[in-house]
Amino acid sequence: MLSYEGVPAPLAHLIEQLSGLPGIGPKSAMRLGLNLLAKEPTQVQQLASALAELHQSMGFCEVCGCFSEHNHCLICNDHRRDHRVICVVEQPVDVLMLERSKTFSGVYHVLHGRLSPMDGVGESQLTFAALAMRLAQKDVAELILATSATVDGEATAHYISQRFHAVPGVNISRIARGVPEGGELEYVDEYTLARALSQRTRWQGSGTNVL
Repeated sequence: MLSYEGVPAPLAHLIEQLSGLPGIGPKSAMRLGLNLLAKEPTQVQQLASALAELHQSMGFCEVCGCFSEHNHCLICNDHRRDHRVICVVEQPVDVLMLERSKTFSGVYHVLHGRLSPMDGVGESQLTFAALAMRLAQKDVAELILATSATVDGEATAHYISQRFHAVPGVNISRIARGVPEGGELEYVDEYTLARALSQRTRWQGSGTNVL
């Protein structure tokens, strides 16, 4: 345990636990700890109960790997979704972000990471085997690669395309990237600009084929 001079042991322990969360440093943890200490005991008990229930009630879908309260998530159980189209993402939170767009009607496959030799993350640490089983068992028409636009994300997308390009009847696509809506060119990095130029499309009224 870190030393917090003048701080009672129970509060110091809480601060240490809070500071282990992403984006929470010692100072932020201290503020959170003091805030919790000032709340009514019932409010703190409700928070503690929610935290304890989280791992007891939540898990990951046996099919796609996203968040789930049961064996299968709500998306995989939804027969209105197009199960022939699978969007591959790195983390469960990516599913939540894509669902916010309310434009995708297919299903997902969560890798739980991305290939990163520098960090010791290889094929066996990700859910490629589960994806292979889905492609073998289901009538899949399209595999959308929605990994991040980082070096590791691109490498992961390339690996998937190479591994599954020969699966009969499956088209592999990559999400488009470029200048964000409402963005100004002076604030866009050169890599994004280069990608936007190489993946440019015809102007409205002239078709939508890539030039």
